[in-house]
Order: sequence, then structure tokens, then C-alpha cells
Amino acid sequence: MVERTSKFLLIVAVSVCFMLILYQYVGPGLSLGSPSGRSYSEELDLFPTPDPHYVKKYYFPVRELERELAFDMKGEDVIVFLHIQKTGGTTFGRHLVQNNVRLEVPCDCRPGQKKCTCYRPNRRETWLFSRFSTGWSCGLHADWTELTNCVPGVLDRRESAAAKTPR
Repeated sequence: MVERTSKFLLIVAVSVCFMLILYQYVGPGLSLGSPSGRSYSEELDLFPTPDPHYVKKYYFPVRELERELAFDMKGEDVIVFLHIQKTGGTTFGRHLVQNNVRLEVPCDCRPGQKKCTCYRPNRRETWLFSRFSTGWSCGLHADWTELTNCVPGVLDRRESAAAKTPR
């Protein structure tokens, strides 16, 4: 008799623990009511009212953000990719050289190499200046000032070296 009672109490205790755990994980998703009397969806405010002391500062005018630029791959235009750490820059930079879907001449990426050659159509000049196309030409994680001072010289050297090689 004592064995049956202890088994029964064990089953009841396990059932109560199971129901408590179930209520904790499943209950909030159900509309079972809340202590405040409002429904759960009313309590969950996705867009809370902003802080009245917060002043929005726009550093760029809207017309500047919405402007469109034409990129001429066959001309002299160059895209300079500024790699900023911890922002997904490595993934996006790799995407620029490896997933060029709508280009006349896609970048040539060889297996086992990190750098790809991104030449213009019918010329041995690069149209993309990034870590995955030219390497660390301006130093490791070059910032805006380093790039503006370094890029023209590196591109001139590359073009003069390409012009000197016999074809």
C-alpha cells in the first residue's frame, strides 16, 4: 500500500512540474489573460513612444541620400570599397568580387587565392579597389583619409605596370 501511495505522489509531483514548465513556455503565447487586465498583444509595444529629450540629427540631406550615380565600367570610374571592421565588410567585400551577376566581365577568382582580378572589358585595368581585388595596398584596415591619399598613387602604379608589360 505504501508503494502505491509513493508512486502516486511521484506521478502527481512530476505532472505538476511538467504543467508549470509548460505554462511558462507556452502560456505567454496564448491569450490566457495577464495580471494587468490587458491582453498580451496590447502589452507588447513594438514601437514605444520616443524619448522627448532625443533630438534627431540628420547629417545628410535627403536629396543627397536619394541621388543616383552612373558607374561607367568601360570608362575611368573606380569603385573604392572602404572596409569597416565589425560591420560585415568582409562578407560584402567578398560578395563584390565573387557574385558579380550582371557584369560584362566578372571578376576572375581562382581557387585557393583570396584576391580576384577585376578587369574592365577589353583592358587590363581594375574597376574595383578593395581588399579582395588589390589586396592590402593602402595598409591594414585603411580608413577614409588613408584611402584618399593612397588610392590614386596605387592605381597609377598598377596602370603603368600593366602598360609596360608586353602583350
